[in-house]
Amino acid sequence: MLPDSIVPVALAVDPDDALIAEIDAQAGVSMYQLHGSETPERVADIKARTGKRVMKAIKVSDASDFDAAEAYLDVADMLLFDAKPPAEMANALPGGNAVSFDWTLLAGRNWSLPWMLSGGLDPENVAEAIRVSGASAVDVSSGVENAPGVKDAGRIAAFLAAVKHVR
Repeated sequence: MLPDSIVPVALAVDPDDALIAEIDAQAGVSMYQLHGSETPERVADIKARTGKRVMKAIKVSDASDFDAAEAYLDVADMLLFDAKPPAEMANALPGGNAVSFDWTLLAGRNWSLPWMLSGGLDPENVAEAIRVSGASAVDVSSGVENAPGVKDAGRIAAFLAAVKHVR
């Protein structure tokens, strides 16, 4: 029932084969977004097993973290650069921690795969994040919530408006 311009994505963290099979059987997704410690071999396996596109999240706190992306260039369909939570952050999640990284680290970088920016984005900073990083796509979760796990329609609208007006 979705228009072709909408790509249904399943976000998973270190999914086992049973979970992948369950998602594939029930969810009708076109892509997997992997946020765990999946190896390049596991990414290739999920892609082969499902026939679906795979996006691999790379956690970033400094420039050296981009080295990890190289291993996924031949197996993933897309990369997502997300903030690595600080070591001192209690109860950190694999993503959605409302933490950003220095977006200038992405400026001028070229990847052989399309990529997205994530991590700490919200209606107030997304335009600057796009301008600084050069991102052509962004991912948001906690930045449009008014409580953990509760999306706010007004914040979503403000986020979309901010993205729409980036020059």
